[in-house]
Amino acid sequence: MDQTLFLIGFAIMALGSLAIYAKGSKAPPARHHTLMHSSVPFIAATAYLAMAFGMGTLVSLTGSVTYLARYADWSVTTPILLAGLVLLAFHERGRTGEVGGYLTAIIVLDVLMIVAGLVSSLVEVPVVKWIWYLWSCAAFAGVLYLLWVPLKAIANERGGALAAAYSKNLVFLTVIWFLYPIVFLVGPEGLKMISDPASVTAILVMDVIAKVVYAFYAAANLDSALAGAEPARSPRR
Repeated sequence: MDQTLFLIGFAIMALGSLAIYAKGSKAPPARHHTLMHSSVPFIAATAYLAMAFGMGTLVSLTGSVTYLARYADWSVTTPILLAGLVLLAFHERGRTGEVGGYLTAIIVLDVLMIVAGLVSSLVEVPVVKWIWYLWSCAAFAGVLYLLWVPLKAIANERGGALAAAYSKNLVFLTVIWFLYPIVFLVGPEGLKMISDPASVTAILVMDVIAKVVYAFYAAANLDSALAGAEPARSPRR
């Protein structure tokens, strides 16, 4: 059953990547968002194809399954999605060092979150497992802090449509990303309250929403914002 689900995921992600690129803007200032968001499901399609062939699949002594390709996917795609939000917050403004500083900090926290989650999945000792799970959640909290406090303040300096686009995209991504640690917690890698096929199905649905649906939603918000953009109230030089 899992192989069928993975092949479905591969097909949806591959077609989603093509659709995002085909429908997205090819002209500045939105072109880089099209390129970034179309690359995300393409990477995910690669991971789903690998999982369909059982590549990087580890089964523990207790029977829980860890899909290494899934974590490899997340370690690349989630930084791209976060980079899109950071760039939208600044929207072609800000010093290079300032933009780079936020990008570096948020990507480092994000990757640490995923690596800590992977370690938690692999560890068999309960106490150690949950320490790593909580450390992953702590890194996730750091990501959310940067998105919701300093970066949201920067986006709000623009006012109007661009600030609204950032807020809409941020709420969407925050809600869907909150579900991942919950599925991990109740799934076979955590408390084993749901089966592996149920966990795979849940993550497949969340992946499609976070990587394909979100891309179209974010593009629509950006296009609308650019169409009605107002001059910045406090330009950052």
